[in-house]
Amino acid sequence: MQRNAYMKRIQEDLKESVKARDRTRVSTLRMLLSSLKNAELEEREELTEEKELAVLSSYARRVKESISEFEKGGRDDLVSKEKAELEIVMRYLPEQLNDEEIEAEVKKVIEDLGAGGPKDIGRVMGEMMKRFKGRVDGKSVNRIVAGLLR
Repeated sequence: MQRNAYMKRIQEDLKESVKARDRTRVSTLRMLLSSLKNAELEEREELTEEKELAVLSSYARRVKESISEFEKGGRDDLVSKEKAELEIVMRYLPEQLNDEEIEAEVKKVIEDLGAGGPKDIGRVMGEMMKRFKGRVDGKSVNRIVAGLLR
């Protein structure tokens, strides 16, 4: 993909969503575009695909945190709204690895790095996040790495 590939795709999807009068999708896509444009302003240049992916991942992480907080607060109405928003955002991210796949990859990284205990958690985490940027959730990776390196 070239520069701004995600932004262009989101803009096209936004046009379709406006025509279809899909309010949830329109508001979510507008927020995504806003996040991408703000990041672009901060960088003072067009975003690379990798940076766009980082912005989208960050947005998805914030929505997941909101879902968690709303669930704790018993706000089921807001939980369903945020889950719908998360579903839309996830369409733009690469397919996520599940826990079993993450665990298998963590074991490979541990072997590659010769990691042997809790002191190596940071090294393994760093390598996992580098290898699978945008395809894994940091909390899941941390939980699995910590469990395997105890």
